[in-house]
Amino acid sequence: MTQYDAPAIEQKWQDEWEQADCFTASIDNDKPKYYVLEMFPYPSGRIHMGHVRNYTLGDVVARYRRAKGFNVLHPMGWDAFGLPAENAAMERGIHPGKWTIENIAAMRTQLKSMGLSYDWSREFATCSPDYYQHEQKMFLKFLKLGLPIARKAGSIGIRLKTPFWRMNRLLMAVAGAQALLLNAAFCHNGF
Repeated sequence: MTQYDAPAIEQKWQDEWEQADCFTASIDNDKPKYYVLEMFPYPSGRIHMGHVRNYTLGDVVARYRRAKGFNVLHPMGWDAFGLPAENAAMERGIHPGKWTIENIAAMRTQLKSMGLSYDWSREFATCSPDYYQHEQKMFLKFLKLGLPIARKAGSIGIRLKTPFWRMNRLLMAVAGAQALLLNAAFCHNGF
């Protein structure tokens, strides 16, 4: 009996999937669309078991939906604009931009080695101007409406002119606006 060489066999099939664009979403009006998005990781270190659990669960859903005939969009991105990455870089005496880009590269390699079914052609990082320009536009619109307010220590909050229990529609609108911004930031080919 021959021994199973897991690294060699897994790499072989991952290469086959990549060459065949198995996980790249495209326009296909004959199939129903399905969008799978787990959380975007902070690139402030390396992948750990919590990431493995989270992204494996999303991958199972994406693969199941593909097997059921759906046109699945399963992107990956990096929540790379903010304090977790900056604090980790400063603790190590490294420029946050350099630290973040290096961590994204390392974490991408780790996730790819797991054989997850991401559409890597739609990858983006929130520290990229291609992404955060949309967040800035949304913030400026909120500013025109008088919603942002300064708080202690320079943080920003949203002014609630409506009782909290009536905020559901506003929160849904904000979430919808962010979804549209995400769509503008990483969707192409009309998906």
